[in-house]
Amino acid sequence: MVGRALTCAVFALAGLLFYISAQTAQGTSLRTDNTLLHLSDVIQQRSTQNQQDQAQLSALQDRADALVKEQSRSPADTAQLDALQKAAGLQALQGPGLTVTLNDAPPGATARIPGVPEPGVNDLVIHQQDIQAVVNALWRGGAEGIQVMDQRLIATSAVRCVGNTLLLQGRVYSPPYVVKAVGRTDGLRAAVDNDPTIRNYLQYVAAYGLGWKVQESTDLQVPGYGGSVDLHAATGG
Repeated sequence: MVGRALTCAVFALAGLLFYISAQTAQGTSLRTDNTLLHLSDVIQQRSTQNQQDQAQLSALQDRADALVKEQSRSPADTAQLDALQKAAGLQALQGPGLTVTLNDAPPGATARIPGVPEPGVNDLVIHQQDIQAVVNALWRGGAEGIQVMDQRLIATSAVRCVGNTLLLQGRVYSPPYVVKAVGRTDGLRAAVDNDPTIRNYLQYVAAYGLGWKVQESTDLQVPGYGGSVDLHAATGG
């Protein structure tokens, strides 16, 4: 009975996460989203503390998972619970996959193609929609799990930028930005190659020297999500 109840709880959580994903995946454009710039100093100060808190939470979740498996007497319940945790992004994945790296242009970069105008500041840095385009393309290409920098994405994960840094699940990162996805490499690469936003980004790569690298792997590893899955607030639209 305990195993069945826990399985139902995880199933309900997974359903809620995927519903919220439809709202958070859309994101906003960094080129026009200036409302978060004044928060950069506060977020930087709290990033280290968030990292420590996530490490503690991950350890507690591991202990809780061990207790759940000990109390689950039915092998079928245990297998179903494992499958639901995997679908929710709570378990590590290993297999073939793709690694995509994006980076700002070199300092002092100028136009590399005749007839192209000299770049402005926004032409030389990675924007939110650039990272989102890669993540969304990998999902469409059949990714089983995605990692951005050192964090696993779940259904409620939202890629944001504050100033010229990436904000992800309470922590901040500077470029280069590394996105890893486990899945069939042919489907992943085709989705990346055919994405219109990525094609537009590649024009800036050619014109101004923005960084872009795609690597295939036969044995890629992404960790399980180690943060909180609690829903703090939600509003209907």
